[in-house]
Amino acid sequence: MLFLFENFILDTERRELLRGDELRSMEPQVFDLIEHLVRNRGRVVSKDDMISSVWNGRIVSDATLASRISAARSVLGDNGREQRVIRTMIGKGVRFVADVQERQEWVPLVPLVPDQSGKSPLLAAATHALPLPLPDKPSIAVMPFQNMSGDPEQNYFADGVVEDIINGLSRIKWLFVISRNSSFSYRNQIVDTKRVGGELGIRYILEGSIRRAGTRIRIAAQLVEVTTGRQVWAERYDRDIGNIFELQDDITSSVVGAIEPNLIRIEIDRSRRKRPDSLDAYDLYLQALPHVFSSAPADCERAIILLSQALQKEPDYATAHAAVAWCIGHRFGNNATIAADKAAALAHARAALLWAGDDASVLALAGFIIALLGNDYDSAFGAINRALAVSNSSALAYGIAANVHGILGHIKETESLAEKALRLSPFDPLSYLPHLGLAVAHYKHNSYSDSVAAIRRAVQANPRFFVSYLIGAAALVRLGQLPEAKAMVQHSIELRPDYTTSTLLAAGVGGPELAKSLASALRQAGLPE
Repeated sequence: MLFLFENFILDTERRELLRGDELRSMEPQVFDLIEHLVRNRGRVVSKDDMISSVWNGRIVSDATLASRISAARSVLGDNGREQRVIRTMIGKGVRFVADVQERQEWVPLVPLVPDQSGKSPLLAAATHALPLPLPDKPSIAVMPFQNMSGDPEQNYFADGVVEDIINGLSRIKWLFVISRNSSFSYRNQIVDTKRVGGELGIRYILEGSIRRAGTRIRIAAQLVEVTTGRQVWAERYDRDIGNIFELQDDITSSVVGAIEPNLIRIEIDRSRRKRPDSLDAYDLYLQALPHVFSSAPADCERAIILLSQALQKEPDYATAHAAVAWCIGHRFGNNATIAADKAAALAHARAALLWAGDDASVLALAGFIIALLGNDYDSAFGAINRALAVSNSSALAYGIAANVHGILGHIKETESLAEKALRLSPFDPLSYLPHLGLAVAHYKHNSYSDSVAAIRRAVQANPRFFVSYLIGAAALVRLGQLPEAKAMVQHSIELRPDYTTSTLLAAGVGGPELAKSLASALRQAGLPE
C-alpha cells in the first residue's frame, strides 16, 4: 500500500519513506509508528493504542514513547511547536492531520541513483504514475533562474539568488516550500508548470531569469498558479552590480517581501471558492483575513466570529490567535469602556506567542498588542525583534516595529524601520502603520509639519482608519491651522460617530502623556467630550 501526503510517499510493502527523491532514514519502530498513525488518521491514537500496535504490548516508558514521536516528527520535517503533520491532543494522544491519498499500484522497481540528468529514475517514474497530493497549506517551488547573460560564470549568482529566495520563503511558516535539491533537478529544462506542479505536489511556481549588461543586472521573476497557469505576480529588478552579496540580499528581500502579500491575496480568493462544508481552520482564517485589517467595526466583528470558529477547531492556531488579538484590540480602541476586550486581546496575544515558533507575522502582531494595550514594551520588543531576526523580508514586522518605536518617540529607529517596510511592500494596505508611527514620533518631538505630512500618507494608504485623522487634526491644531484640523476631526466622526475624547483618554494607547496631549488639541478641533 502507498500513502501519499504533502511531498512524501510511504510504501508499506518496501517499508520506505520518500520525500521527493530522497529516501528518509529512520529506526524500524519509528516507521511502524508513522504507518500506524497514517492508517488511523481518522481518529486520535492513544498511548495504549500505540504501545499495543508498535511495541506489541510491551512496557514502554513515557520518555521512550515521546522520543519516538519526536523522531517521527523530525523525519517528516515537523516539530512539537508547529505540529503540521502529527498533532498532540492533550490528555488523549496524537493524531495524523495531513491530507492522505492511498494507492495500491507502484511503478517498476528502479534504482535510487540519479542518471546523467541529475534526476532519480525512481522519482521520475513514481511522479509520472503518482501525482503527489497538495499539502494542506499553500505550496511553492522556486525554479532555477535562467542565465540570459551568455556568461556561464553568472550561473553562481543566479543560483545564489534562488537559494536565498528559497531560504527566505521557508521562513514563512504558513507556506510549504520545496527544497533546493528537488527544484534544481529541473535545471536546463523547459518548465511545464502543470507537470512540475504534479510531480512536486505544489500549488505555485516561481520562475525567473537574470541578465547582466556591463555594470547592471536585470532580474525578472513571475509567480504562476499551477492549476490554472495564470500569472499571480510579476516584477523586474534593475540594479547596479556593486557589492555582489549586498545585491543578492537586496533582490532576495524584495522578491520574498512581494510574494507573501500576493500569495495571501490569491489564497483568500481560493478559499472563497470552496464549499462551506469543507472549511477547516486554515480556510476559516483565510475567510476572516480580508476583514481583519479593514478598520471597519462590522468587518472586525465578522473576523472575530470566523477566527473563533477556527480556534474551536485548532486551539493552538497561533496565526488565528494573533489575528483575533488584533481585532479585539481594535474594538477596545474604539470603545475603551469594554474592559473585557483589553483582557481578551492580551490573552490571545500571549497565546499567539506561546504557539508562534518562528512565525514573523505572528510574533509581530502579538508584540504590537502587548505594547499598545499592555504597555509591556520589554515583552513587546522581545517578540518584535525576534520577528525581525526570523525574517528580513516581512513588511508587516517592519511596519509594526516602526509604529511601536514611533509611539515611544524614537525618531531614528522609526524612520529606518519605516523605510524598510515601505520598500518591501509600498502598496500594502497595512503601509499606513509605518506612516502612522512616523506621524506620532514627529508629534511627540513637536515636529508638527512632519507629523501632518506622514499622516497624509497614512490616510492615502488607508482612508478608513479614523485614528490617523485624529493624529493629523491634533498636529494641525498645534500648527494653528484650526479649520483644516476641524475638517479632519469631521472625517473621523463620520467613521466613528460615537468616539470621544473620553474614549481616547480611557484607552490610553501610547501612554497617558500622549493621550492627554491629543485630547487637549482635539477638543479645540471639535471632538466631543
